[in-house]
Amino acid sequence: MRLTGQNRRFLLLQGPHGPFFHRLGRMLRATGAEVWRVGFNGGDRAFWPDRDSFIPYDDTPENWPAACSALITEKRITDLVIYGDTRPVHARAVEIARAAGLTVHVFEEGYLRPYWVTYERDGSNGNSRLMTLSLDTMRTALARADTDLPDVPTTWGDMRQHIFWGAIYHGFVLAGGRRFRNFRPHRAISVWQEFQLYLRRLMLLPVHAMERRLATWRIRNGGFPYHLVLLQLAHDASFRDHSPFASMEEFLALVIEGFAQGAPQHHHLVFKAHPLEDGRVALKEAIQQLAAKHGLTDRIHFVRGGKLAGLLDLARSAVTVNSTAGQQALWRGLPLRAFGSAVYSKPEFVSTQPVDQFFSGPTRPDSRAYRDFRRFLLETSQLPGGFYSSRGRRSLLPQVVDMMLLPYDPYDALITGRAALRQQLRVVR
Repeated sequence: MRLTGQNRRFLLLQGPHGPFFHRLGRMLRATGAEVWRVGFNGGDRAFWPDRDSFIPYDDTPENWPAACSALITEKRITDLVIYGDTRPVHARAVEIARAAGLTVHVFEEGYLRPYWVTYERDGSNGNSRLMTLSLDTMRTALARADTDLPDVPTTWGDMRQHIFWGAIYHGFVLAGGRRFRNFRPHRAISVWQEFQLYLRRLMLLPVHAMERRLATWRIRNGGFPYHLVLLQLAHDASFRDHSPFASMEEFLALVIEGFAQGAPQHHHLVFKAHPLEDGRVALKEAIQQLAAKHGLTDRIHFVRGGKLAGLLDLARSAVTVNSTAGQQALWRGLPLRAFGSAVYSKPEFVSTQPVDQFFSGPTRPDSRAYRDFRRFLLETSQLPGGFYSSRGRRSLLPQVVDMMLLPYDPYDALITGRAALRQQLRVVR
């Protein structure tokens, strides 16, 4: 089998902030494929320098399905490429692409962050094939693969670049407002508000870093046992589309009430904010109010962003909606209570206890089962690299382009017994 893009025509919609999709398109062209990009705002246009292959969409969202169908027919598209599958323009495009028999390539942040990104076919997160694959199926596939567990890649920094490219992107969205007057963001707030939040975060990084170090030091040196709540962005697709909560405040109230009812009186509760939390939800204030309501002011703590490992290492258990950070807890053998749909929500290692019972006596995960699950991910959909730093893109692009050209998805490469995907790519090169 020879990897080639001949007779393949890729249509890219919205991608991660920054130059990743442009670099991906350029490499796909090098394989012999045709590549087109639809842009919905000035940010999409700014990060796609090739004007001949850029298709601006400035009509209303209501007319997008008809326009998407016509575009697929006109350009004879064979492959659809998206970043995340739940924003409205992507969800409708996926429906149309499936009906037309296209291959749908979905990029997402890594299920095993921060060293990997996710590449799947047809859907991600709550729409991923992982949601229906049993651990027995994964173990059977792994038994056929004579491979070692991949090492953790050398650390590179993506978070600052993520924030930087996000601010630049939203600046271009604002600048192109007249050209794309019908553009509607998939977030609840306006583009101008989002741009202001990115700028505010950039300016407050030193202040937040100092606040975070002080809070972390107090917790690690407090001499008390604690449970860790892994918060995520309330506007993120995983929380918005794959959780049972209508708001982040609803989740906070459930956890704090359960802790008050079930946790031993000398235990504490630590809320760890997402590294990209931008203040659009007043998390710290909401937590403080709920703590006061239940008489827990001295036993509840809030940490603004930062790295997770130091807090997890000393935690007794972890609670989340469906954050990918839950896998870091499982890797350490910590009891985990997750409420939303997540690819790791397998009965072998995620607790389903009521919240008060979980805090009083959490059930521990089957660590051996989780390690099998993690190995399956690393052999299939998790790729070393990143979207936002140049080093991360250099690691990611050469491998993912080859995966996109293969006739089967990452999971089938292992399940059907052909070979482990990384072995397969070495053979066909």
